[in-house]
Amino acid sequence: MIRVLIADDHAVMRNGLRHILERAAGFAVTGEAANGAEVPRLVRDHPADVIILDLSMPGRSGLELICLLRAEHPRLRILVLTMHAEEQYVVRAFRAGASGYLTKESAGTELVEALRRVAAGGTYISPAMAEKLALGLQTHMVDAPHASLSDRELEVFRRIVAGESLTDIASALCVSAKTISTYKMRLLDKLKLRSDAALVRYAIEAKLFDDDTSL
Repeated sequence: MIRVLIADDHAVMRNGLRHILERAAGFAVTGEAANGAEVPRLVRDHPADVIILDLSMPGRSGLELICLLRAEHPRLRILVLTMHAEEQYVVRAFRAGASGYLTKESAGTELVEALRRVAAGGTYISPAMAEKLALGLQTHMVDAPHASLSDRELEVFRRIVAGESLTDIASALCVSAKTISTYKMRLLDKLKLRSDAALVRYAIEAKLFDDDTSL
């Protein structure tokens, strides 16, 4: 029996994942978390083999959580399940210690296979995602200016482009507005840009957040 934890801030998504696993053989969902701040306690209190982890949750970003979980629970396998299909997120997730990466639109058809492979000690990335990643690397994605951004800077960048105010971003990430302002200044400096409009234009031209949705 593969013990699974689910961390996603949308109840509909958590219920859908639980339903998929209940219909499949050999899985037991042993706990759930609705935000990033709950994840460390969830993992401590509910032993599991694999955690299904969203990258974009209130309280703490998924990339930060991957690093934390790998350090504190090295035997726990991490399957990222996210709306982000962009190459830089895939690279950053595996670099941080994820064992698999799956987009939410693929969950219905690939989740069970991905979990079984990851739980057995392997890695998983969908064929479509692997092809997209290979193409991105061929076009020197790693040399782009945004490749130098930290995980937190990338998260702030994504939220600015999505139209969130600095106050809203600070609230979502549980830090002060002053801290977010500092991250914004670092973004502008690293990307050599001068305004929010320039940030949005850069993101569009680089196709950084094409697949952003409410989930």
